[in-house]
Amino acid sequence: MAGRPPFPPFDALTAARKVQAAEDAWNTCDPERVSLAYTEDSVWRNRDRHVVGRGAIVAFLTEKWQRELDYTLRKELWAFEGNRIGVRFQYECHDASGQWFRSYGNELWEFSEDGLMRRREASINDRPISESERRIFGPRPTEEYGVPFPLW
Repeated sequence: MAGRPPFPPFDALTAARKVQAAEDAWNTCDPERVSLAYTEDSVWRNRDRHVVGRGAIVAFLTEKWQRELDYTLRKELWAFEGNRIGVRFQYECHDASGQWFRSYGNELWEFSEDGLMRRREASINDRPISESERRIFGPRPTEEYGVPFPLW
């Protein structure tokens, strides 16, 4: 693979593009597609789980999206420097019983020179919500790219 632009070091525009590309990819709920943004030996901490390598990422995401149904995500650029980006995010999904959740989190990303993510650390909290409290419906329309979302 030739890499995944934009490449570090990031500026405000390229960091925002990287964040939006990640949001768009994750909203496909396609583990194979999402995994291609990560190095073969990428290291993750996701909540209390440690995931190493692209194959393990695919397995992790497959299981995640079998459990987290109708998953829809929003990411927002928080900070960037050199080859690192910090984001905050929210996503909504429901479980097999129909209980909806809004999950809040922060991620720290580190990229290789070819623009692939080699490290991802995610801290995430879940809050049960009623279906009437939902506010994220499908992928973000392009006219809303870069628009901040409410804290709660």
